[in-house]
Amino acid sequence: MTAEEAAAAFDGHRGYLTAVAYRMLGTLADAEDAVQEAYLRFARADLDTIREPRGWLTTVIGRICLDQLSSARVRHEQYVGPWLPEPLVGSDAGLGMAPLTPEDRITLDESVSMAMLVVLESLSPPERTAFVLHDVLSLSYEEVAATVGRSEAACRQLISRARGRVRERAPRFTVDAQQQNAVVEAFLNACADGGVDTLVKVLAPEVVLRSDGGGLVSGVARRPVIGAENVARLLLGVAAKHPAFPWTRRVNGATGLVFERSDGIAGVMAFTVDNGRITEIDFVVNPEKLSRVPLPSRSEPSSTSADDSGTTT
Repeated sequence: MTAEEAAAAFDGHRGYLTAVAYRMLGTLADAEDAVQEAYLRFARADLDTIREPRGWLTTVIGRICLDQLSSARVRHEQYVGPWLPEPLVGSDAGLGMAPLTPEDRITLDESVSMAMLVVLESLSPPERTAFVLHDVLSLSYEEVAATVGRSEAACRQLISRARGRVRERAPRFTVDAQQQNAVVEAFLNACADGGVDTLVKVLAPEVVLRSDGGGLVSGVARRPVIGAENVARLLLGVAAKHPAFPWTRRVNGATGLVFERSDGIAGVMAFTVDNGRITEIDFVVNPEKLSRVPLPSRSEPSSTSADDSGTTT
């Protein structure tokens, strides 16, 4: 196989590999670095001996991400305030040079929610790698063991611990696009109303707000804010001091908000919704994590619909 043929063969898997690496690492920059390293290994390999390139590459990207996760964990522990994943905005979420296939979307969609990625951040690097490979990508225990360099028995324990932590920490949410759309629209209307009592009605009593400014943005809470009234007062205060135009957009696979000011993107907000109320809000305002977010007014129409067709709210 020539170098050109190898590159063409790899590009058919690039979108999938970037999506997997993002779920492991939480930022597109790190994911793209991992995918580039996977390509270099693929190009150096004896390609005639690789019977299943997708499986081979999945194992390779898992190993690369496991190596990166340890150093990433140290960086996140030193981060100023809550560390949130880089938001993915838009229907294709900018993953790789090729879009995901429908089959890949079914496999990967649920694991891309901001709330789930925050939970995955609490796992150790081996736990996160094993969990994503086995429970998200359906790799066998034997394949996971080969990737993380541990015995099958040890991998079973890793995955069991990871499942327990995910069950314990993952928020309840309603997988209903119409309800998500309606709640986000109600949230926008309540914010426009400007009354704390009106906004509280859209929020669950124990709602949690995490805001990620990375120490680069003033006025951002450096600890999670808990409770409907506390969250409502904070959000309305921020809106009053830092006005921005909200656009409804798909954020990490669900309806969220992108805030635009005259100088560019001001923030991205992701929501977790259950029983008609918002249970979690993840608000990314760190400019370093917003550089890839497209300006809504210059891209596809804004939407609160499940298929990204519609108008601004």
